[in-house]
Amino acid sequence: MWQRVQTLYLAISTILIAVMVFGVKATLPAPEGIEPERFKYFAYIPYAILSILILALDILALTTYRHRIFQMRTAVLSSIITFAFQIWLAVDFFSNMGNPLVYKISMVFPTISVILNALAIRGILADELLVESTYRLRESRKNKRRRK
Repeated sequence: MWQRVQTLYLAISTILIAVMVFGVKATLPAPEGIEPERFKYFAYIPYAILSILILALDILALTTYRHRIFQMRTAVLSSIITFAFQIWLAVDFFSNMGNPLVYKISMVFPTISVILNALAIRGILADELLVESTYRLRESRKNKRRRK
């Protein structure tokens, strides 16, 4: 399982989304001596639901390595939802440009996750094509032996 590079891509993507789910989205600076207000992803219910859904899809894609087609489809679905989530975060960022919020680096984790999922999908597809081609070769050899 861990020998394949696509598994590592999926694992890194899952870790990034997990860090984002439990991380801080932005902070509101405060005067000296006062604790700054923190806004977490998990505090806003739609963000929490979407983040947990993406995390569940990433974990599912990571653990279904024996079923490549299902793994690839799960990774594609996760990428689509993650991309939509990133767009939502970007809209939220640009609509709050006048506010003094300081956004954290975790705002770009979905973009990195989509890129890693795309690389993993490419690797899974390459493996599946390789397995199908070797299967066809075996079948053609068996048919040649039977004809003789």
